[in-house]
Amino acid sequence: MQLKDKDYSFQSVPTESRNSFMKMLVVMLGLTFYSASMWAGGSLGEGMTFVQTLGAILAGNIILGAFTGALSYIAAKTGLSTHLLAQYSFGVKGAYISSFMLSATQIGWFGVGLGMFAYPVHKLTGLPLVGIVIVTGILMTATAYFGMKALTILSFIAVPAIAILGSFSATKAVGDMGGMNELFAYTPDSSLSLAAALTITIGSFISAGTLTPDFARYAKSGKHAVSTTVIAFFLGNSLMFLFGVIGVIATGHNDISDVMLSQGLLLPAILVLGLNIWTTNDNSLYASGLGFATMFKKPKVFMVMMNGTIGTVFAIVLYNNFTSWLTFLGSTLPAIGSIIIVDYYFIKKRQYIDYEKANIQNVHIPAVIAWAVGVISGLTLPGISSLNTLFITGIVYFIAVKMMKTSPVSENNEEEDVYYANVG
Repeated sequence: MQLKDKDYSFQSVPTESRNSFMKMLVVMLGLTFYSASMWAGGSLGEGMTFVQTLGAILAGNIILGAFTGALSYIAAKTGLSTHLLAQYSFGVKGAYISSFMLSATQIGWFGVGLGMFAYPVHKLTGLPLVGIVIVTGILMTATAYFGMKALTILSFIAVPAIAILGSFSATKAVGDMGGMNELFAYTPDSSLSLAAALTITIGSFISAGTLTPDFARYAKSGKHAVSTTVIAFFLGNSLMFLFGVIGVIATGHNDISDVMLSQGLLLPAILVLGLNIWTTNDNSLYASGLGFATMFKKPKVFMVMMNGTIGTVFAIVLYNNFTSWLTFLGSTLPAIGSIIIVDYYFIKKRQYIDYEKANIQNVHIPAVIAWAVGVISGLTLPGISSLNTLFITGIVYFIAVKMMKTSPVSENNEEEDVYYANVG
């Protein structure tokens, strides 16, 4: 029996529910407006000249754009989320590994995001910390509850606000330090190698980038999906990095909201900080809801409410104690995207059986082996860890499938009953 809900958690997104190019672009820009990218940009600025940081950001975004663009094309062509796509290579129960890892990390980062907003607002206004966490947690969960439409509306508001206010602040910071000549003449006290810079640039977003299909599945075509994703990375992600770089060089702060505070722009700082975290947190809740919906066979809206409650209740604990652990869990995620890409483009030759007609076995051993080998390689081998994970996982999966001659998917010609969930 096949389940359905309004967010298409258990099926492909039908053609009539796909979004226009502009709607997809603002959603993907909202995804790339990510606070961690600013912090990563600040790390680059502490060890590289401005010109060198531009090169590292460009190279990193080319790699991220290729990775997420490949995933977004698959999503648009199939209409499937990351979690359903993973079933084609991992098997139905095997994909629970990826769904759990993806969803658990996103709930954790949702809680951390609440802390990232609540602590500075508490410090600036004197409002109760717990009260700020509860109110913002409820608001962010509420918008994620309404799914893709709410994410689109939020992104339409947040993206231009962050871009305009952040750019104004960054421009003012450059002017205060003496102009563009001083920015280009900047020399850091320490040095950062290109390999280390690429590790920071790619690693800051590649885990979240693995979730690109959850949003790109709503694109009307593969062309729209790829173009909006790539544009979002070269505009949105680059802008976040530049905010961090300029902030560190000009003021010593790697978050544009901190730069605004140093400039006396209190309300714009709170607004930019809030909108930036809101878009990130809503994307996290939305993606985690899809993952657990797939695992527990419950409507996505129910899982969003549960995940938002967990993240809100444990926000302060997560913020203060589990950031390093969440970063470690995030390092396991790119391997999932690598397996999906290799399976679709090189094993199945871009020919997936429609999900509604697919008979998928429970566990596909080659994917589990490749995932484990890739994760261990990324954590232990020298070089750029995320690229080690991507390439080694993909190579191991391809070889394992060819050697074991396995395929977890066959076509099911029997008609299937459909259960329409009445929730959400």
